[in-house]
Amino acid sequence: MTDLSFEPQRRLRPPAPAPLDAPLGPLATMRVLRKNPIETWTKAHFELPILMGPTILGAIAVVNEPAAIRRFLVDNAANYRKDALQRRVLGEGLRKGLLVVDGDDWRAQRRMLAPLFTPKTVASFARAINAAGEDLVARWLRLREGRLIDVQPEMARATLDVLGRTIFSDGLGRDPNELTAALTRYFLTVGRLDPFDLLDFPEWLPRLTKLNSRAALEFFSEAVDGIIARRKRLLVKGKERAPRDLLTLLLEAQDPQTGAGLSDAEVQSNIVTFIGAGHETTANALTWSLFLLSMSEEWRERLAAEADAVLAGPVEDYADRLIETKAVIEEAMRLYPPVASMSRQAVGPDDLCGKRIRKNTLVMVSQWVLHRHRLLWDEPDSFDPRRFLPGAREKIDRFAYLPFGAGPRICIGASFALLEATIILAHLMRSFRLDLKRNYVVKPVQHITLRPEGGLPMILRRRRQREAL
Repeated sequence: MTDLSFEPQRRLRPPAPAPLDAPLGPLATMRVLRKNPIETWTKAHFELPILMGPTILGAIAVVNEPAAIRRFLVDNAANYRKDALQRRVLGEGLRKGLLVVDGDDWRAQRRMLAPLFTPKTVASFARAINAAGEDLVARWLRLREGRLIDVQPEMARATLDVLGRTIFSDGLGRDPNELTAALTRYFLTVGRLDPFDLLDFPEWLPRLTKLNSRAALEFFSEAVDGIIARRKRLLVKGKERAPRDLLTLLLEAQDPQTGAGLSDAEVQSNIVTFIGAGHETTANALTWSLFLLSMSEEWRERLAAEADAVLAGPVEDYADRLIETKAVIEEAMRLYPPVASMSRQAVGPDDLCGKRIRKNTLVMVSQWVLHRHRLLWDEPDSFDPRRFLPGAREKIDRFAYLPFGAGPRICIGASFALLEATIILAHLMRSFRLDLKRNYVVKPVQHITLRPEGGLPMILRRRRQREAL
C-alpha cells in the first residue's frame, strides 16, 4: 500500500437516484422502467433482505440476503433459468451466445470457451493490455493541455483496442470511432425496456422503440462477418498462420463430450458478445473510476504515486502490485456496477431463507441495490476504496458483491476485465489529471449496462511529473 503523509478526506457521496418512499403505480413503473430502471427502487429494497410481491412483470422476489443469493446462483442454480424478458432485452445479436443461452447449449459453449480464460492465459495478455495503455497515453499527450474530452467513448475505444490486440489479435477490421459509435447506439436502444416486452406481448409483434437498433445490429453483422471471413482464409492457408486467440478457438472449437462444433450463428453471437458486452462493461468500470477519482484528491494522488512506482517495473508484476488501483476499480463497480441487475425464472418451487418461491416466480438480484444495501455495507453510498484493500477485502461476503455475477454463470472474462481495467487506469493516473467539466451534472442511467447519461466530459491536464519525463 502506498504511504502518503496527508490526512484522508471525508467520505464522498457520489450521485445516485434517491430511493422512493413507496412503489410506483403500474403506469408510472412502466414509464420509469423505460427511462431508467434504477429509479424504481424503494427504501425498503435497500433495507430488507428479501422483498416479494406482485408487479407489472408478475410475481417477483428481489433478493439481497447473501445466503439466499448463494442458493439461487450456486446451490440450486439448476432450478433457475434465464427469463424471457431478459432474453428480449439483450436482443437478437446476443441471443445465441454464451451470455444468453441456457441449459445444455450453455454448458457446451462454456466448455469450449473456458480454455481461453485460464489464469495462465489471462496473465499472458498483460503485455498487450499494457501496450494499449501506452498507446492511449501517447494519443492523449498529443492533445492540447486543458482540452475537454468525453471519457465514455474514449474508454470504449481503449477497451476495443485491447480486444483487437488479445481476443481478436489480428484486429477488428473497422475504424475504432465508427465501431464505438455503433456500440453506443446498440446499447442505448436495445437496452431500453419496451412496453410490449413488459406486457409479455408475442415476440413477432414489432417493438417500435427498438427500430433504431437495427442499423447498429446490421453494422455488427457486417463487421463480424468480415472478421470471420479473414480468419477462415488464414486457417485455410494453414493453422500456423492464424493467431491462437478466441476467434480461432471459436471456429475450431469442439465440445470435449460430444465432438460437436459451434454453428455459424453461435460463432457470430459470441463474437458480438465479446465485442459488445465484453468491452462495454470494462469501459464503464473505467469511466466511473475516473469520475470518482475526480472527486477525491486523496485517491487521485494515491493512484498516481502507485502508478509511478509500479509501472517502472516488469509488466508481469502489475497485477500483484497495483493494489490501490484495483481497489478503486472494485469500489467503482460497487457504486456503479457495469451490469446493474440480473434475473432468473424459477423452474420449480424453492425456499430462499424462509421465503417460499413458487414456480415461474421471477427472482432478481439488483447489483445496484445489493451493493448499496444498508444491512451489508458501512456507509454504502460513500466512495471508500479502503473496503477493497488487503485485510478488508476478505471480510466482504462473496455474495454481497457481484459485479461479475457468481456461480456457474459467473462472467467468463471477469479476471481479464479486471486486469485490463487496472493496467489502463494506472497508465492514465500516472500521466494525467482529469477534472469534471464545471457545473456538469452526472446521472447514472441503466440500459443493460450502467452509463453516465450524456457521457462524461472531463478536462484533460498532464501531471507535472509526466512533463518532466
